[in-house]
Amino acid sequence: MGSSADSERLFNRQRTLHEILGGGLGFMGLIIHAFAGSTVADVILWRQKNLTLGILLVTLSAWVVFEKSGYTLLSLVSSVLLLLMSILFLWAKSAAILNRPAPPLPQLQLSEEMVNEMAASIRSRVNALLSVSQDISLGKDSRLFFKVAAYLLLIYFAGALTDFLTLSYTSLVMVLTIPALYERCEDYVDKYIMMGYRKLLQLYVKLDVEYLNRFQNWVLEKKKLS
Repeated sequence: MGSSADSERLFNRQRTLHEILGGGLGFMGLIIHAFAGSTVADVILWRQKNLTLGILLVTLSAWVVFEKSGYTLLSLVSSVLLLLMSILFLWAKSAAILNRPAPPLPQLQLSEEMVNEMAASIRSRVNALLSVSQDISLGKDSRLFFKVAAYLLLIYFAGALTDFLTLSYTSLVMVLTIPALYERCEDYVDKYIMMGYRKLLQLYVKLDVEYLNRFQNWVLEKKKLS
């Protein structure tokens, strides 16, 4: 794209949406990459359609199970693990008796390099969170305080309207659909959002000239008279 198109990007960004969403490997990226060979951005933007669709179907199934059956997370995980272990155990025993091959299990272990990368990623994020918390607690960043307070209030009101499980599933569906739709239509979306932003900016300037300046002049006149 040309320079005129780049200047119309939201927040004047220079990177692609794939790079912003994590073309590299973060903590979750390491987990996904270890099991599927993909990055988080590949999953969110449907570059790995089977994997993304599988995540949506699994989470939908889990949501239905939790909502309709009354299972808790702990009881469901225990039941699934018990069933899986029983099937594999009986399969292995019957294979040994009948001289058949054992269950084809992959090598279930984490490499030292992967564990170190995960630990380093977790440590950097926890340290960043603690640093932000310290700045807010000591009153060093008022703007950040109001931003965090707004997010917490938003989470509070969202939590009051629905339960945690439904909120988590809805959030996951939004994460796996909105960025992909935006990437397909980002030229049009950016264009109209920037047009709306410029109109709001013009309205703000107009209000500032007509009302705020008038109010400031009125305050100055009151001070002079007093």
